[in-house]
Amino acid sequence: MRLLAAVALAALAAGCTAQQQGSRDTLGAFQALAAPDRCVAVMPSTFGAREASGTWIAAANGLPAYCEVKGALSPVPGSAIGVVYRLPEQWNGKLLGLGGGGWAGNVTLQAASEGLRKGYATLQTDGGHAATTVWDTAWASNSEAQKDFSYRAVHEMTVAGKKLADAYYARRHSTAYFQGCSTGGRMALMEAQRFPADYDAITAGAPVYTLQVQTSSILRNNAFAKDGGGFSPDDLKLAQSAAVAACDAQDGSRDGLINDPRQCRWDPAAIQCSGAKNASCLAPAQVAALRTVYQGVRAPDGQWAMFPMSRGGEPGWSLFVGTDGKGADASSNAVSSLFSLALGGRAVSLANYSMADVQAIRATAFAAMYEAKDPDLAPFFARGGKLILWHGENDPGPSPVGTSDYVRSALAQTSGARQSLRYFALPGVEHCRGGPGADQVEWLDTLDSWAGTGKAPDQVLGTKADGSLTRPHCAWPGVARYKGSGDASDPASWQCVARAAS
Repeated sequence: MRLLAAVALAALAAGCTAQQQGSRDTLGAFQALAAPDRCVAVMPSTFGAREASGTWIAAANGLPAYCEVKGALSPVPGSAIGVVYRLPEQWNGKLLGLGGGGWAGNVTLQAASEGLRKGYATLQTDGGHAATTVWDTAWASNSEAQKDFSYRAVHEMTVAGKKLADAYYARRHSTAYFQGCSTGGRMALMEAQRFPADYDAITAGAPVYTLQVQTSSILRNNAFAKDGGGFSPDDLKLAQSAAVAACDAQDGSRDGLINDPRQCRWDPAAIQCSGAKNASCLAPAQVAALRTVYQGVRAPDGQWAMFPMSRGGEPGWSLFVGTDGKGADASSNAVSSLFSLALGGRAVSLANYSMADVQAIRATAFAAMYEAKDPDLAPFFARGGKLILWHGENDPGPSPVGTSDYVRSALAQTSGARQSLRYFALPGVEHCRGGPGADQVEWLDTLDSWAGTGKAPDQVLGTKADGSLTRPHCAWPGVARYKGSGDASDPASWQCVARAAS
């Protein structure tokens, strides 16, 4: 075996130019090697990397044996796109691209684990920069890094990954999927919009697809900071309990969830204190803050400056919102730094952020390349592309209102959207996961089934990780409603009905 490996390696080294051209000799050399040796034999020229190395990883912890290839792509000077490809020993012939989170990509094994277990070759990138945290925006001082993170890194990762996998396995991949949530959801939409030939089917969860998410965060923080309108954790639970008590039964079952928050009209003034603030009521400034964030704020041009937040999700808001009234959240420094760069170095005052500031940042060159807001998906659908969008109704980061707005636009403006796009709003689910709702859904299997059978999903089954809840989630504009009889914990006791206009 080692002699065979040495001969094949020599052939690879001698045939570097042919390898770049995808020659049969190169594929044959790869095919002749045993899997571990083939992994070590991976060369940068196999997929156009500036540098690359392959390491064989033995099966462990429920994962199969796989070849891990780390490399760096540099399509233009100043660009440095880190990539990681994981190629399982037993391949199903399919590729799975994965998105990142915050202001970063994601090259972790954890993100790739589901795909590897199911036989997919996984494609990952750092988004064009190595980050110490997901809130790190120091990289944005490099204009090429801005382009990488906005749109180029995932595309280059995909093109190179296809070349690598096809050469490594000595056969062409059958299908390519992409999935991501949050920033990964934005990356997913960007792929469908800018590079419609990259993937055959895509899931985009809770997509942070415009800078309206960031402006919403600033304005929400300021709403809670106004006149001492901050909330303690107990105050948030109080508001949630009152909202759920008022609207829970609208779906026919009292189960602690508001299935369609836009139909919930509960007014926090119902629990406003008549005297001094105490544990059972809210101060007038708190009521004003809640009304503001429930309603949202529009800019003069009619677009959202601050997306609304959903009634029923209040205890989870603090992860992304400065609900304590101090005027800042975990991302504030990153947003301030990035917005200052995008505005040519102009100082940004988050505490005094105005409607003019909102519109100014949305008009920058950075916004033009970063935002994945184009509803015209005709080129993607014309190739047979399938797109699943999904969003938790209790999300305190990107709002489900933004995603439903995008879906409405795509359905209205894009030929083929009604056949090739599905959107699922998940009651009680927070950002990508968590919350009281049924947050665990087999999105990859759903996507694969749709791509393989041609049958679009009308509903998906969601569960909680602890097994305490299982519910059907209905394709928009449907919403689940209890049939009125049978065990409400049984998904069969629910049906999808038309969602009321909001």
